[in-house]
Amino acid sequence: MAQPIHSAAAHFTTFFGHWLDHHQALLDQLLPLAASNGLTTDHNSHQLASAIGQVLLHYQHYFDEASKLAREDIFLLLSAPWLSPLERTFLWNGGFKPTLVFSLIDGRDLTAEQVRDIEQLRAEAKRKERELGEAMAGVQESVAAPPLQGLLRLRARGARALDGEEPDLEMAVEGLRAAMRGVLEGADALRGATVRGLMEVLRPDQTVRFLVAAAEFQLRVRRWGLEGNSKISKWR
Repeated sequence: MAQPIHSAAAHFTTFFGHWLDHHQALLDQLLPLAASNGLTTDHNSHQLASAIGQVLLHYQHYFDEASKLAREDIFLLLSAPWLSPLERTFLWNGGFKPTLVFSLIDGRDLTAEQVRDIEQLRAEAKRKERELGEAMAGVQESVAAPPLQGLLRLRARGARALDGEEPDLEMAVEGLRAAMRGVLEGADALRGATVRGLMEVLRPDQTVRFLVAAAEFQLRVRRWGLEGNSKISKWR
């Protein structure tokens, strides 16, 4: 049975808060490794591999929980009330925009071959982003098209106005949910494929620096967003 909307939002808000706390703890573990400047001892290689694995599991935990919420209430996941307005400006189909990761790469010690491979990954991610964006736009346009728009107008007038049309409305809305879930699943797949592809190109020490940059960026935006909310509240 699906949770009430306020319960689902509260549950994910609590989960996200704990997830961010762990995110900060993992960042604290990564920072010394990121300062190792490419040291390649056996001990260091083991540390890098272990740290990278922990971070990837951490991200997988988030997307597993988000996937559960998408099955319960896709509209809630896409609106993400647990995020600040600033954080929501970076939200794209339920998560981060895949091409964002390329701006977080430290390019100072990339080889020419790595640069070429990364540019190919970027071009492919951009192409698939465009396809998913068009798919979501099509889903959103369907809300304004008949027959769904007419049924929603009847719902706004009250139960009597529907007069037997309720099953049609529920079927149309469920179709909308399913279409949105499909786009979200495609976006999650692209996010995962982009990061995996990038990690195949980068050395482990470069991957750690990338993960540090990604964590610092997310936590910084989180802090700025909460500070902005606090300032707005003081002026009200």
